[in-house]
Amino acid sequence: MLRLNNVSTFYGQIRALDQVSMEVKPGEIIALIGANGAGKTTLLNTACGILNPRSGQVYFEDKLVSDLNAEKIVQMGMGHVPERRQVFGTMSVMDNLLLGAYQRHDKEIKRDIEQTFELFPILQKRQKQAAGTMSGGEQQMLAIARGMMSRPKLLMLDEPSVGLAPLMVREIMRVIADLRQRGTTILLVEQNARAALGVADRGYVIETGHIVMQGTAKELVANEGVQKAYLGKGGRLQLSRCNVPNGVYACLTDPMIITCAECPNRNGK
Repeated sequence: MLRLNNVSTFYGQIRALDQVSMEVKPGEIIALIGANGAGKTTLLNTACGILNPRSGQVYFEDKLVSDLNAEKIVQMGMGHVPERRQVFGTMSVMDNLLLGAYQRHDKEIKRDIEQTFELFPILQKRQKQAAGTMSGGEQQMLAIARGMMSRPKLLMLDEPSVGLAPLMVREIMRVIADLRQRGTTILLVEQNARAALGVADRGYVIETGHIVMQGTAKELVANEGVQKAYLGKGGRLQLSRCNVPNGVYACLTDPMIITCAECPNRNGK
């Protein structure tokens, strides 16, 4: 459904993505995990047309979209829920939902709003309330619901769990799994690797603009390097700095190594 081929994206002279290749197949939940500044948001913004890659190609349903603007890509069926919700705070919940459908001209918008209320009952209770007065978790639900109002074939979610309490994070992940059951393909960007891999089919690890690892969610959870870097098993190290071909990380066998600077395999990097 979505395919990136050797995509490089820059901010001025700064390379944010470096020859990134990845694929999202129909019906999957794909997790993209990585630390702050790794390139996760840049990848989403490049895929949906907010940013244009300097090199490489982005395909959506086998159509080249690298040079299209974001509005056209939304019309083709790609939805994007940005980081930190970005709801229209002074507008009501209902008006936020209607804005999500602003490109549609069919007669089923009302029915889709009713289905949204079935998925998020709290939004029905809050439909006349100003979006900015709701809690963070409720605003996140509204942001997802607003994204779904465009009827996307692929929905890209940027850090939906950020700033939320653990109970609300579990609820958001439940909703994501429910959306897939309803036929929506999901690309989930998350720092909370444990939560993301808990609902995903496959995943990619991005570091400093590079995809450094990919596999099924089960394979990534079981990988010692991912555990060390992203699942809270020891010091937070970056996989991309390790150049060991067999994937054996010195920091996993030597408890005295707690930073990359102390690694004997870093070769001065």
